[in-house]
Amino acid sequence: MESVTRGGTRWKRFALVMVPSVAATAAIGVGLAQGALAASFAVSGQEFKVTAGYLDGRGFAQYGGVDMGYKDLKGDEKTAHPVAISTFQNASITKMCQSVVTDVPLVGKITLKLKAGDKGTPVQAKNLYLDVSSLDANAKFTNIDIGVAAKDTDNPAGGPGPAGKGPAVKDQSILPNGFAQQAERAELTDVKQKAWATTAGTFELSGLSMRLLKGSGDGIECY
Repeated sequence: MESVTRGGTRWKRFALVMVPSVAATAAIGVGLAQGALAASFAVSGQEFKVTAGYLDGRGFAQYGGVDMGYKDLKGDEKTAHPVAISTFQNASITKMCQSVVTDVPLVGKITLKLKAGDKGTPVQAKNLYLDVSSLDANAKFTNIDIGVAAKDTDNPAGGPGPAGKGPAVKDQSILPNGFAQQAERAELTDVKQKAWATTAGTFELSGLSMRLLKGSGDGIECY
C-alpha cells in the first residue's frame, strides 16, 4: 500500500486485490446449487479485453460471483466462471477500448475492436457491472470499507445497518454474507482487464469507432 490519507486508500498496482480469489471460487458451489448467475445471461465462450486510460467511478462496490456460460465456441456445454464483480452507480471512462478475437475458418484470426471516449468526451455509464477475471491498474479509493457483506453494499439510507455505497446487488443469492468492499469513489488509471460480461443501465459511448481487423496481438487488440 503506497499511502493512506483521510478517507482515501491508494494501491500502486491493483490486480484483483479487492476480492480474494478464494471468495470467487467458493461462489461457484453456492451459485450452482442455487441456480444463481452473476450476469443476467449465459455468457459466450470467449473472454474479451478492455482497457481505459482513466475510470472515475462513484458509488463503488465489489464482490465475488459466478458467470455461467458456454465452455467454448462449439457445442452447448456450459461451465462456471468465477468472477470479481466491480459495480458503479455512475462511471466516467476516457480512452476506452474493447477487443475480442475470433478464429474464422478459411480466414484466420479476426479481431473486433471498439474504441470510444477518446475525443474529449468520456464514456458515461449508470449502474455499471463488470464481471472480471483479471485486472491490472493504478487505483485510488475514497472512503473505502473493506470486509462488508455483499448484500449490504446496496443498503438504502435509513434502512437497517449502515447505508451501502454501491448499486443494487445483481443477485442476492450469490454469497449474500460473503466478502465485499465498497467506496464512495474509485479512480483507476492505465486499466487492463479481461472480462466475461459487462452490463449497464445506460451506456453512452461518445466517438464510437468499431473495426474488424485481420490478425491478433500487439497493435491489433487493445493490449
